[in-house]
Amino acid sequence: MAEKLFLEVVTPQKLIVSEEAEIVVAPGSEGEFGVLKGHTTFLTSLKLGTLRYKDVNGKERVLFTNCGFAEVLPDKVTILAESAERRKDIDVKRATKAKERAEKRLAAKTADTDLVRAEIALKRSIQRINIKATK
Repeated sequence: MAEKLFLEVVTPQKLIVSEEAEIVVAPGSEGEFGVLKGHTTFLTSLKLGTLRYKDVNGKERVLFTNCGFAEVLPDKVTILAESAERRKDIDVKRATKAKERAEKRLAAKTADTDLVRAEIALKRSIQRINIKATK
């Protein structure tokens, strides 16, 4: 049986995850990284993506994470994310509507359209939809 480490995923609004895990795989800004108990200490920024971990029963859990930071210690991983959602909590209808709104803003390209904001909204909605679609 693999040794456990503690995982916490926190957003400004609430605590999303606080439990033991066998392995954590996160979307680092320089690429995806994996952590097992005993990993060397480091701090890194995160990009929008998918955080995966195996719980104490060996079941893979998946979360949407929207940027932030990860602190890795030999026995703990702390994720501070702008936003995060467990796969089961993702509202596909809401994400689909957000995707459609972002696509319309990008297609319109009016002078008052914030293209960077629209592109980020599109990426977030697509990521949520993709996470929910994979089981």
